[in-house]
Amino acid sequence: MRKLILTLALVCGIAAANAQSTGDWYVGTGDVANTAWTEWSVSPTIGYGLTDNLMVGASVSQADSTADMEMDFHARYYFGGYFAYVSTDGLSTEGMSIGAGKLFTLRNNIYVDPKVVYNTEDKTTNLTLGFGFKF
Repeated sequence: MRKLILTLALVCGIAAANAQSTGDWYVGTGDVANTAWTEWSVSPTIGYGLTDNLMVGASVSQADSTADMEMDFHARYYFGGYFAYVSTDGLSTEGMSIGAGKLFTLRNNIYVDPKVVYNTEDKTTNLTLGFGFKF
């Protein structure tokens, strides 16, 4: 299963690299915070900037080899250097997450995006951290 996830991440990266310049592509990871180093896994994320202020995307994750693979959809609206965030568990709005964060561009389109996220189903608030590339 790890090979499948890594292959998917590679395909997403190649797709982003070959994309037209009509908008920005975002290829990265989901949350890497609050995870023990023995349980760390990659959840590839790809997004597309529809306008200068709106990005939509999807993320694939799997807790372990016995769990089913999950696909989440998300959107970000950028304003004044910050963004508002909304994410759904698949096509269901029951496990929706909402939040706010900031995208930091480190160097040559490499970014880090810390955000505070509230999960409506679990009624929990978490600090998440993602990173990736912007093309």
